[in-house]
Amino acid sequence: MAEARLVDARGHRCPVPTLRLRRALEEAAPGAQVRLIADDPLARIDVPHFAASAGATVVEVVDAPNGAISFLVAKAL
Repeated sequence: MAEARLVDARGHRCPVPTLRLRRALEEAAPGAQVRLIADDPLARIDVPHFAASAGATVVEVVDAPNGAISFLVAKAL
C-alpha cells in the first residue's frame, strides 16, 4: 500500500480539519489513505462522523504527546 497523504491541520479549529480531510479524500484514489493531524479536541468527534458519512473508514486514531490527534482514514474502494 502506498504511503498515506499527510494533512496537517494543527492550529485550526473545526470545521477546518474536517474540510481539509474532505478535500484530500476527494483528490485521493479509491482505497488510498489520508493521515490527518489535528489539535482541536472536537476533531475527535467530527472526523469519525464525517468519515462515516463519506463512506470512508477511520483505520486508527493516535494521541500524540504534544496534544495532537492523528487520524488515519481510508477512502472507500
